[in-house]
Amino acid sequence: MVRRVLPGETGPTGGPAMTDLLGVMESWQSGTTTIRAESGTVTAIRIGDIVSGKPVPPRPSVQHRVQPEDAERRAVAGWPPLTSRPLGEWLLRASAGYSSRANSVLAVGDPGTGTAAALDEVASFYAAESLPPLAQVVVGSDVLTDLESAGWVPARPHEADTEFRLASVARALREVRRVAPAHLWSVETVPTAGPDWLADDDHARAHGQAALGVLEGPPDVGFTAVRSATDGEVIAKGRVASGDGAGVDWVGVTNVWVSPTHRRQGLALTVMGALLEWGAERGATTAYLQTRADNPGALALYDRLGFATHHTYRYLTVAR
Repeated sequence: MVRRVLPGETGPTGGPAMTDLLGVMESWQSGTTTIRAESGTVTAIRIGDIVSGKPVPPRPSVQHRVQPEDAERRAVAGWPPLTSRPLGEWLLRASAGYSSRANSVLAVGDPGTGTAAALDEVASFYAAESLPPLAQVVVGSDVLTDLESAGWVPARPHEADTEFRLASVARALREVRRVAPAHLWSVETVPTAGPDWLADDDHARAHGQAALGVLEGPPDVGFTAVRSATDGEVIAKGRVASGDGAGVDWVGVTNVWVSPTHRRQGLALTVMGALLEWGAERGATTAYLQTRADNPGALALYDRLGFATHHTYRYLTVAR
């Protein structure tokens, strides 16, 4: 927040007129500072006209008030299972084994039958799908306690929990535009996952149409690819999807990847910029993503763009 004099104008008490400007200070040099307001407008201010200034923390997103259970439900449409069935407030999901999220029961809220009966239903559902029983649960929830009491254990005991993160699309885009390096590479976002976009993903290619059904399943989805200027090879990519089943303007970011031979060149920022632009063009104000808590590179990138942890979740399975 900067208070400045408006040269040549008179205030209501007869003295110099002053005004306040709230934004991000982007430069301070040659006797001038520039401030970018939340609207994106950049104002240049003579340092000599500044009366006072103070740091103001970013306003928290109102979406952080959403309960973890609601956030998880909203995210289902961004990564839709091929088969699903409600179990009270829980959601049984199956997709021929492609990804844990699309092949686990989203165990949030009340299953409506009591925990023991619900878990019997979960076991029957996944047996019919020829899949192991798997539950996605919010860390710290009553459901987690109930499943642990019923003998369910972490499905990935040697992995960290997954962080569900939220950010303001506008704020994240401003940061991308401020710090992303200029590249000569071609960047495109298309509505389908082509063979070259999938080329690095052995897991998706192994699941064929099941993977495509999940990846291309949302109501509106974009696949971003950054290509080398020399041979057109995909050297970085990401996926973004809108539609949360509740009419809320969220977009989900997934599958951010940079080729090992092209890392530390700012390509992840380039990909994030394209994904967020896609969301902004559709009126989205909030972006979400999921990342493991033991992935320092990804955490540093998302911290930089203002993605804050909303809650964490983990997968449970039946103890053997």
